[in-house]
Amino acid sequence: MWSPATKLVEDPEASPPPDQHKMMLSTKQLAETPGLTSIPPTYNFNRDPNEEPISDEFEDSIPVIDFSLLASGTPHDQRSKIVHDLGKACQDWGCFMVINHGVPESLMKAMVEACGEIFNLAEEEKQEFAGKHVLDSLRCGPSINGPTDHVFFWRDYLKFFAHPSFHSPSKPTGFREIALEYSTRTRKVAMELVKAISASLGLEEGYIEKALSMELGLQLFISNFFPPCPQLELAMGLPPHSDPTLLTLLINNGISGLQLQR
Repeated sequence: MWSPATKLVEDPEASPPPDQHKMMLSTKQLAETPGLTSIPPTYNFNRDPNEEPISDEFEDSIPVIDFSLLASGTPHDQRSKIVHDLGKACQDWGCFMVINHGVPESLMKAMVEACGEIFNLAEEEKQEFAGKHVLDSLRCGPSINGPTDHVFFWRDYLKFFAHPSFHSPSKPTGFREIALEYSTRTRKVAMELVKAISASLGLEEGYIEKALSMELGLQLFISNFFPPCPQLELAMGLPPHSDPTLLTLLINNGISGLQLQR
């Protein structure tokens, strides 16, 4: 399973030491080892029982925001209501589903498929994008749970800066063009949402953008790949966490597994 995401601001996740990064198998390569029935001890993740989901059911459904109603030309009453609903979603949930956002379904599908092609590249080719430091503009590989305990997550990832400069892998053919269009369109959606969030707080629409100098801020593109695992009860794809970003946009790829804490 792979799932692209776009984040505004920065990503402080730790990386393995450079020498270790080159020696590590990708999680995909490990998962495809013939006869694999158990995972290496370095992938055993100690779960905190306090972080396990309490319930899979909510009394209310996740808020839905009709992005088209934020466009200029929308009647004042309708736009005021959607701005209010957006602010309430941020306050009460911290997340929401966006519909009628204008990013073509065909583009999102192409982006998901292109990310799949990245992870299907030969290991030698993916090493070209491995990166050595957390702030490298392009990184690809398996991931680790911080710089000290060296517990590996059961995932491979691709990360690159999409703004203010665009740093995309040069392969496979066509990936860069698809990723550039996707990143450009999703940035526009994110910026409009930030304006509406600002308005919902009683501020000028451009206040947050100006206060955070968002034109110069980082936009990070991330795609995760979670291969089949023979011991799901021991491994962790991604642990409970809070994104250190202003806004994260996720593609719904139709595969369940994402959990949110309200």
